[in-house]
Amino acid sequence: ETGLYVENYPNPFTQSTSIVYQLKNPCQVVLSVYDALGIEVKLQFNEFLESGEHKYNFDGSNLAPGIYFYTLQAGTFTSTKKMILMK
Repeated sequence: ETGLYVENYPNPFTQSTSIVYQLKNPCQVVLSVYDALGIEVKLQFNEFLESGEHKYNFDGSNLAPGIYFYTLQAGTFTSTKKMILMK
């Protein structure tokens, strides 16, 4: 397993939230955000990253308030978490 944990804070958030994740090994990482219907809102990135802790700042200022999900795929590890955007 490549990833150790994935969390975002603050959650709920009003404009932006930080998605923090730990990688045990260097690998290809894909981060996508989906709306409550499962439609991909945005592919945040798809790149090769080194091991260690990483932080991505997600800007939701152009999105409608509501529930969103983000999926992080790192090698064979996949994690999907819920985040709540409030305005």
